[in-house]
Amino acid sequence: MIWLTWRQFRAQAVVTAAILAVLAVLLLVTGLHLAALYRGAGVTGCAANRDCAQMATGFLQSLAESFYRALYIFGAALLLIVPAVIGIFWGAPLIAKELESGTFRLAWNQSVTRDRWLTAKIGILGLTSMATAGLLSLMLGWWAAPIDKAAILAGPGTFAFGRFNAVMFDVRGVVPLGFAAFAFALGVLVGLVVRRTVPAMAITLAVFAAVQIVMPLAIRPHLITPVRDTTVVTASVIQGIGTTNPAKGSQTSVFAAAPNLPGAWIYSNQVVTASGSTSLGSVPQACQGQGFQSCASALAQMHLKQVVVYQPADRYWTFQWLELGIFLTIAVLLAWGCYWWVRRRLS
Repeated sequence: MIWLTWRQFRAQAVVTAAILAVLAVLLLVTGLHLAALYRGAGVTGCAANRDCAQMATGFLQSLAESFYRALYIFGAALLLIVPAVIGIFWGAPLIAKELESGTFRLAWNQSVTRDRWLTAKIGILGLTSMATAGLLSLMLGWWAAPIDKAAILAGPGTFAFGRFNAVMFDVRGVVPLGFAAFAFALGVLVGLVVRRTVPAMAITLAVFAAVQIVMPLAIRPHLITPVRDTTVVTASVIQGIGTTNPAKGSQTSVFAAAPNLPGAWIYSNQVVTASGSTSLGSVPQACQGQGFQSCASALAQMHLKQVVVYQPADRYWTFQWLELGIFLTIAVLLAWGCYWWVRRRLS
C-alpha cells in the first residue's frame, strides 16, 4: 500500500523537490550577500553605541528599492499560500478522486483493510506536507533573519514588519507546519464527505481562508493574557491631540508616543484621565492658539496616564508553539473524522 501511494504521488513529490532545490540555491546565494550587507551596515554592533534604531532603519532603507525587498515579500506570500495549495491539490483530491473513479474498491479487494488504506494515504502525504512547509519556513526564515532583526530594532514605518504582525507570524517559525497539517487533513475530510474533487477543493479553500482570517483577529490575541502597563504622561511623550464632535458633545483625546518595546505586540496605547476616560472633555486654554510645547506642558499637569496593553517580545515562541499545538490537534481530529467516515458511511 505504501508503494502504491508513492506511485500515485511521485509526480507531485518530484516537482515539489525540484522547486525546493531551486529555491534553496537562490536563497543561499542571495542570503549570504544579504547577511554581509547587514554586517556592513553595522547593525550587529550597534548596541555598544546605542544607535540600533538608526542603523537598522538605514539598513532597511537601503533595501527598499532592491531585489531583496521583492524576494522578502515573495517569500512571505509563498509561505502564506503553500498550506492552502497543499490542502487544495494534495488533500482534497486524495480520497475524492478515488471515490469518483471507484478505484478504492480495487484496493479493498486486494486484502487491504480500510484503515490500512487510509493510514497509508494520510500518513505519507500528511508528513510530506508538514515537511514541505517546515523546510520552506526554515529556508525563508534563515534568509530573512537580517531583515526581521532590523525590523524589530527599527520599529514601525519600514517595509519589513514585526514578528507579531498577523501575516509575518503565519510565515515564520513552526506555525506553517501546523497550517500545512490542518489544511491537508481538512482537504482529505472534505473530499471524503463531498466525494467530488472540484467542489472539495473549493470548500477546502474557503474554510482554510476563513481560518487564516479568524485566527489572528479573534483567537491569537486571547491565547495569553497581555501585560498592562500604566505610566504617568509627561510633556516629552505627548505627540498631539485630536478633537471629535459626536452627537453628545466635543471630545478631546491625547496621543502619546509608543513605548520603547522592541519586538513586542502592542494591543493598544491610550492616554486616560484619572477617572479612566480617554476623553479630556474641553481643550485646555494653553492648547487654543498657543505653541505645541505650551499645550504639552499644560496637558502634563492634568495627571494623565498612559496605558499600554501588549505582549512582550519573549512570548513570541510561546505563541508559536501554542498555535502549532492548536492546529495539530485540529488536524488529528479531522483525521479521526476521516476514519470514522470510512468505517461508518463509506461503502
